[in-house]
Amino acid sequence: MLTTRFVPGAPNWLDLGAPDVKAAAAFYSGVFGWSFEPAGPYSGDYGFLRHEGKTVAAMGPLTEEGARPAWTTYFATPDADATTQLVERHDGRVRAAPSDVFTRGRLALFTDPAGAEFGVWQAGDLVGLDLVTEPGSLGWLELHVADPEAVLPFYQAVFGWRAEAVPMGPATYTVLSTGESEDTSFGGLAELMGGEGPHWRPYFEVSDCDGTVSMTQQLGGTVVVPAESVQGVGRFATLADPFGARFSVITSSP
Repeated sequence: MLTTRFVPGAPNWLDLGAPDVKAAAAFYSGVFGWSFEPAGPYSGDYGFLRHEGKTVAAMGPLTEEGARPAWTTYFATPDADATTQLVERHDGRVRAAPSDVFTRGRLALFTDPAGAEFGVWQAGDLVGLDLVTEPGSLGWLELHVADPEAVLPFYQAVFGWRAEAVPMGPATYTVLSTGESEDTSFGGLAELMGGEGPHWRPYFEVSDCDGTVSMTQQLGGTVVVPAESVQGVGRFATLADPFGARFSVITSSP
């Protein structure tokens, strides 16, 4: 499971690129109860999304030419420069070379060989998210690509992840973890649905999946995949905010 003990390769940061930060903040405040706090006078419109005073994500304006509204996942690394070399060596693409963010840390942005974008965060003053797995925070991640098994060796070479095939109903689901214990699992692999490009999708834990779906629609978001339940997993749905950025919500089984 996700924790805030950010070992190398674990997801430790999450942010949203939005065309209208103020409007996006209002939407997510209504859906999850988040508040938006600007990161500082030299951070542009970038800021932190808080839940009950704890940082659960961040958000800022779109900065890359041609970029579409989307959530970006960052994985912990002790050395962003060394990770960048691994990404290049294994056929990934560097979208933003490693750079310091004041004294908060060092980041780099990449695209994997399948076309999904992600980043890494080398902690400085800012280690990572304050809260995960609780309602209103990140609970799971999924990599959606055309051929999940083909891209898996890339991530294993870059981060050393372990992959385990887990039966889920009539299908098999590949669970990703940072170590040999189930407690370090953080996400899974999934095939692309029609009409979407390769991406990492965050799942936010909520106390009422159906209520969150309804609120999303009331606030101008859309339902991409209606809520469904899987025994032993929980009830979940895939949604999009008013600008088209996709995310999922889940009410996990006890």
